Amino acid sequence: MRLQWYTNMARRCSQTCRQYLLHLAHDNVDFRLPSPFWRLRGVSEDDLRSIMARTVCAKSAFELWGHGETAQDLKKSLLEYPKESMAPFLKIKSTYKINVYTFNKTLVFQERIKKIDALDFLPFEGKVHLKDPDHIFCLLEDYGSDPNNIPEEPFHVYFGRWIADGQRELIRSHSVKKRHFIGNTSMDAGLSFIMANHAKVKAEDIVYDPFVGTGSLLVACSHFGAYVCGTDIDYNTIHGIGKASRKNQKWRGPDENIRANLRQYGTERQYVDVLVSDASKPVWRTGSLFDVIITDPPYGIRESTRRTGSHKGLTKPPEDFCGESHIPVSMAYHLSDIFTDLLHFAAHYLVMGGRIVYWLPIYRPEYSEDMVPQHPCLTLISNCEQVLSSHTSRRLVTMEKTKEPEVRSDTLAQQVESRFSPYQGLNSFREKYFSGITKRGSKEQSKEAANGVE
Repeated sequence: MRLQWYTNMARRCSQTCRQYLLHLAHDNVDFRLPSPFWRLRGVSEDDLRSIMARTVCAKSAFELWGHGETAQDLKKSLLEYPKESMAPFLKIKSTYKINVYTFNKTLVFQERIKKIDALDFLPFEGKVHLKDPDHIFCLLEDYGSDPNNIPEEPFHVYFGRWIADGQRELIRSHSVKKRHFIGNTSMDAGLSFIMANHAKVKAEDIVYDPFVGTGSLLVACSHFGAYVCGTDIDYNTIHGIGKASRKNQKWRGPDENIRANLRQYGTERQYVDVLVSDASKPVWRTGSLFDVIITDPPYGIRESTRRTGSHKGLTKPPEDFCGESHIPVSMAYHLSDIFTDLLHFAAHYLVMGGRIVYWLPIYRPEYSEDMVPQHPCLTLISNCEQVLSSHTSRRLVTMEKTKEPEVRSDTLAQQVESRFSPYQGLNSFREKYFSGITKRGSKEQSKEAANGVE
């Protein structure tokens, strides 16, 4: 018999989270939008537990015993469920409890008890044990997704055996609000763990972030047992000095740095190091060094896109120059160049089968899949959207190394073939981003002026 499972998705799950679950489930998915419940077919319980042990997108998973649009439909469905499949969990010597979960509605205690009592037709032979039962069963009710129009009766009702919970608690325990060292663009904890899962980070992997910032992605990867390292061109961020990003705090403290963040979560032993370095000029020896490259490049909105260099003909400093007081000259680093360098670096420094996961900023009215940068040595695995505004979004791109680079042929292919050339329109993302804000502000001002005239 093929097992059926239901995954109770957490409320307010972002679009990125939804696509992440689709990616995990492949074609074995059946769901009714905008319901938060997803049915998985043909998935073993061991596989399901493995998924739930990693995902921060799903709240809980259950073995589905019955479902329907009404209580009568649910009863009919449960009575049709094979008794031999129920029997191992309803034995006399076993203990159990039944929970009632509602989506988009809160029920008082008496209503919950009434719904549990209505399940008395099920052949439970064991004893109720609320604190530590052998088996947990759940009645799930879906009241839709509109908080302003909650129906009296649910749209759909489900009943099943609880299998496992997801890792939603990681979002709270690793919240940026509670983190020791943060910056203006520190990655949200939930998105950091989603990226780590897309990269398939595992214990003893070596993970590298070329735009490490305050190390949010390293924190998530270290949780799964990977050794983490990174680089950034910003000296102050790497060394944890300068102005603080926290409210009511002017300067950063003496121990605000990435290593302190890992220490906060008990993963300091996974910390390799972070360096001040320009991502456009790799400092690493040639070879396959990293299992995963995971990063969120700057878009030029809240963080500038800079690299060392100058358009002027500067003379080189003498070779015996110690450089203690030297401040490198920097110049603009176009987005198209950032992604060209990033994919080129991944092709040369990832191990075979290693993954690179990064965010790509997009101006939505002009987006097409041709805008996603490609490389002859990297295969696109997934491309998910997180909507930022009506006109902008960013795509979470996952690629896997499937070929070793051949210096001449691959470099020539990347230069000649248009499909390997990053979309040059990315360079104007900043201008389009702010032009959209300006247009929106102008419309609002026009409306206010019209209302004032009326």
